Amino acid sequence: MPQSQDLILALDQGTTSSRAVIFDQQAEILSVGQFGFKQYYPEPGWVEHDAMEILSSQLAAVTGALVGEGIDASRVRSIGITNQRETTILWDRKTGVPVAHAIVWQCRRTAAMIEELTSDPAIAERIRQITGLVPDAYFSASKIKWLLDTLPGVREQAERGDLAFGTVDSWLIWQLTGGKTHATDYTNASRTMLFNIHEGRWDEWLLDLFEIPAALLPEVRPSASLYGYTDHSSLPSGIPIGGVAGDQQAALFGQTCFEPGDAKNTYGTGCFLLVHTGNEAPRSKNQLLTTIAASAPGTRQLEYALEGSVFVSGALIQWLCDELGLFKKPSEVETLARQVPDTGGMHIIPAFTGLGAPYWDMEARGAFIGLTRGTTKKHIARAALEAMAFELSDLVEAVRADTSLGLKLLKVDGGAAANNFLLQFQSDILNTEIIHPRNTETTVLGAAFLAGLSSELWQDTAEIKALASKDPTIFTPSMSAEERQQRLDGWHEAIERVLSRG
Repeated sequence: MPQSQDLILALDQGTTSSRAVIFDQQAEILSVGQFGFKQYYPEPGWVEHDAMEILSSQLAAVTGALVGEGIDASRVRSIGITNQRETTILWDRKTGVPVAHAIVWQCRRTAAMIEELTSDPAIAERIRQITGLVPDAYFSASKIKWLLDTLPGVREQAERGDLAFGTVDSWLIWQLTGGKTHATDYTNASRTMLFNIHEGRWDEWLLDLFEIPAALLPEVRPSASLYGYTDHSSLPSGIPIGGVAGDQQAALFGQTCFEPGDAKNTYGTGCFLLVHTGNEAPRSKNQLLTTIAASAPGTRQLEYALEGSVFVSGALIQWLCDELGLFKKPSEVETLARQVPDTGGMHIIPAFTGLGAPYWDMEARGAFIGLTRGTTKKHIARAALEAMAFELSDLVEAVRADTSLGLKLLKVDGGAAANNFLLQFQSDILNTEIIHPRNTETTVLGAAFLAGLSSELWQDTAEIKALASKDPTIFTPSMSAEERQQRLDGWHEAIERVLSRG
């Protein structure tokens, strides 16, 4: 039986930083450690990470979380992991050293490869049927192939079984267990574009298509299950790793979206809408993705979600601050946005790495549209926040067109969910109630819930749903139907201006 002082350590390995959060049995945060790491851009459109820096930053975050509040690590009952998805790492099984930098989910270097491989519509259609994904450089398959085809000797090593592939979760599990466990969970596997989401297995036809040796691949396990025990100098030995989920599925679980029609959106580097669809894997007619959702222990069938992905959301605000120097810090954007009644007719389309759902235009590029001599920083600030809301509105409309589930309310999380202007405008433009939980750390909370359920710190989903539903903030729509349609029409006109096929 769990003791009252038992804790859950949840690792949140993100695109720009690694975090460690310690939760108590009431799902309250006791401590947080966070360390950033370097982003590498070797060529235009390329994005890389150093996997060893990912590991060291994650371990430093754990140390910070434990030492910062003087927490005894022996109280940790289980570890949960959530991670940036699709990011691809190959490493040597004997040394544990990566063969190259990780290729990040945002990287577009394999766009031409995907275009060539899927020039036959029948191949593209079969990929969609098997994986639930729109063929794109976003996913892991083409990244693995690029590494195998480009790095001297790497394909031969892979075929001998000397190398391991993993998304970031697998990389961390391998390192934390001293190389004893090479595994991933269903949610991360479903984002590789190599996994049959209907049968729950790696797909031989896809492995042949991308020329990927099966020996590279990790074992696939349920999200809430035992992944091994810690065996690393930075942590006490023998702590079970009991929960793993890709960041967006972890957020869906952390928002306690367990039933068909439950929906959440995460405003992070990108923007990610997930709607739980139960045991059915719906086929989207509007360019959304079908993905596997994280499930509680004992779930007998795979559960699914429809997902809409926007590549650049919160990253737009960071870019305006860091690269253009228009604002000193992201929190300044909301203050300025409130000082003007509208954007003066301008729109920002943040298609820095192409457009994701529902457009899937890899060649589209970002633009400021409608600039005049009267445009000020205040208008740009408002246009940036409105762009985030408009991007999500496109995803929601696609979900509404694809399903009969409806979407009467939407739970939100992520860094930008602290921006009340954004959430009110989001409610207005969707004509939908927005629920912002008191605990906004829903991604890492989802990993904690999975680990806590598998280790029986919490008994069932009803218990964690009660813990997660305390004191939310609710935003209700107040915009007229006429104004809403006018705003949406302006956004869609702007989108048409940047589409490569337009």
